[in-house]
Amino acid sequence: MVPVINRSGRDPDGWIEIPLVVDPVCHGFRLDRFLVHRIRRLSRTRIQTIIRTGQLYRHGSDLPECRVGVRVHTGERFVLVRPAPDEPEVVLRFTPLYRDDAMLVVDKPAGLPVHPSARYHRNTLTNLLRVELGADHGWELAHRLDRETSGVLVLGRRGRKNSCSVIKHAFFARTVQKIYWAIVHGTLTQSRMIDMPLGPAVGSAVRVKMGPRSLSDGGVSAQTAVRPLATGTFRARPITLIEARPTTGRQHQIRVHLAAIGHGLVGDKLYGLDEQYFLDVVEGDRPIEELERQLGAKRHALHARSLALPHPVTGSIHTFTAPWPEDLAGLISLPTAGC
Repeated sequence: MVPVINRSGRDPDGWIEIPLVVDPVCHGFRLDRFLVHRIRRLSRTRIQTIIRTGQLYRHGSDLPECRVGVRVHTGERFVLVRPAPDEPEVVLRFTPLYRDDAMLVVDKPAGLPVHPSARYHRNTLTNLLRVELGADHGWELAHRLDRETSGVLVLGRRGRKNSCSVIKHAFFARTVQKIYWAIVHGTLTQSRMIDMPLGPAVGSAVRVKMGPRSLSDGGVSAQTAVRPLATGTFRARPITLIEARPTTGRQHQIRVHLAAIGHGLVGDKLYGLDEQYFLDVVEGDRPIEELERQLGAKRHALHARSLALPHPVTGSIHTFTAPWPEDLAGLISLPTAGC
């Protein structure tokens, strides 16, 4: 028999609550399948255990939803309740760049995770938004940035106003123009288009790692246009500040593409070294600070410089730009013109 636990009786300091909203892609999914879609690091068996042991609630209810096979519908809201872990410290701030009734644009600092993960729950942008704007603020992320990537991030309204789905469709339809700045190893001397299908890295023990993969072997098309902006040195070796314009939005696309052509990102923990070093940190006892010292940087040198996208209500093109962050400016000087 599944124990029924009253959520209102829990010690709030010992637990975290992770809100989950059913988006249109998951309409009609079984509850366990919906959670697998949202929390990809957990197996379906683990998800079913979480549901059956009373750790998931419908929004506004103090009684758990324990039926793994119940169907979910667009807009339904759930709360996943988990024991609070010890979390690494992060920069708990963001800089608003634009806000109206339909769109919120922020400059996300490096190191701040966007969503909860195995290591981060309270120290995330989504939780920070709830703290600063209130639990029912109504904003939803329209896309994602990796934890270590800084720069422009766009949110839209969920629920009745539903501008977020319009923005997400713009990303899917490739009507959003994305510009990233990155500092890479070596000297990139000319512009080029990297047209290289990507998929899960062959032979890798890291689940999230991507790599070149042919279309016939499960890869998906991916294109990134790159051009050099400035050169410098790092640890007495050449580096290049480059502009990257991805025309597709695959996971880790820019990082994988640049590593594959011999110009990996400065500070990249996953693609800049043998992956065993990464595994020694995430699965072993090696302090992450040792890996950062080995790389010479606390994070990978990637910055979401600007986004140009149609406004979800008016359709007019809006462009948003995030300043070059100080930690990356300390590695290479920006060119005086042309950027």
